[in-house]
Amino acid sequence: MARFSYRGRNSAGEIVNGVMDGATAGAVADLLLGTGIRPLEIKPAPGGTKTKGDTKKSGDIKFFKEKVQHVDVLLFSRQIYTLLKAGVPIMRALSGLQESSHNPAMKDVLQDIRESLDSGRELSMSIARHPTVFSRFYISMVRVGEATGRLEEIFLRLFDHMEFERFMKEQVKSALRYPSFVVAAMGVAMFVVNIWVIPAFAKVFKGFSAELPLMTRILIGLSDFMVNWWHTIIAGVALAFGGFTYWRNTPKGHYQWDKFKLSIPIAGKIVQKATLARFARAFALASRSGVPIIQALTNVAATVDNDYIADKLDKMRDGVERGESILRTAIGAGIFTPVVIQMIAVGEESGSLDDMMQEVADMYQSEVEYELKTLAQQIEPILIVMLGAMILVLALGIFLPLWDLGKVTMKK
Repeated sequence: MARFSYRGRNSAGEIVNGVMDGATAGAVADLLLGTGIRPLEIKPAPGGTKTKGDTKKSGDIKFFKEKVQHVDVLLFSRQIYTLLKAGVPIMRALSGLQESSHNPAMKDVLQDIRESLDSGRELSMSIARHPTVFSRFYISMVRVGEATGRLEEIFLRLFDHMEFERFMKEQVKSALRYPSFVVAAMGVAMFVVNIWVIPAFAKVFKGFSAELPLMTRILIGLSDFMVNWWHTIIAGVALAFGGFTYWRNTPKGHYQWDKFKLSIPIAGKIVQKATLARFARAFALASRSGVPIIQALTNVAATVDNDYIADKLDKMRDGVERGESILRTAIGAGIFTPVVIQMIAVGEESGSLDDMMQEVADMYQSEVEYELKTLAQQIEPILIVMLGAMILVLALGIFLPLWDLGKVTMKK
């Protein structure tokens, strides 16, 4: 890409100057016309051809490069839909979105998409150059929009889908935040008690001539171990966390962890329903947009963010490829409730599978919202039992010796 400096007149009749990248001066003129500027002069800018090194000044080095976030793609989908629906040309729309974006990483992505379009590629091929930003499902939907001539409608559906995904992920995170905080607080409390509280009582207990109760000896032994080997414990926890992280990042570990998450009491069913809600909505969107069922299952499996359920969906796709019905493959997957199975059967029989899958998504979403509202009521009994057990152990270990000492004193 070459860099050109230009001088032109905007829609208000004012003279504007600037620098723009383009393959040729003619391409720059087209871009300027698309943004409402009538070029008066275009010439190569000092510095000539733009290279990757030109994008940053020598003293402007960033050690932590900003990444494109989910919300950036979400806003891009909504804004590009609005601009295309208003009749704005795609190049002019991308130029405007690039200028208005607050994320430098998103600016770079939009700049690359514009350059790719300028070189003759289609929009789906241009965004496919950024697989870490746009998912396979997103790219496939854009390709369908290009083929059917309903690109702006596809972007609106993608926006709704991504907004739904963000809502479900935030709901699941909020569901897990409260129990995680309570469990972490209990762990910190146990650490403080074993490091500072029990050693203070142990000094008093050493003056007893009688044998200490079993529970007290266990607590003192555990406290002595933590006091003397705290550095080993911290190192062991760090190694265990690092090993778990490494294992979870492996394909097999990630699959097993995603499967285990679904079996966690109370929280597991929320995660499963939220995941299946995202799948059902994505499948309904793909089906309504004209994506073949096999391709839809392939692309949608990559959006559920759970390797275990994605594997079940891949097996459903394999079954459909062999000629089996959606209903039979859904039953064989073993991840849908009987009500959902019945809805799939009705949808397949009536030819309105996309509507039924939308109903499935709405049903799962309602169930997730209900589970979240009642989450505190479901978790409180478990937390109360855990807190009660911890207090009981501490009470028996600390106060039994004091009770025995009181009885000895009263006899004297």
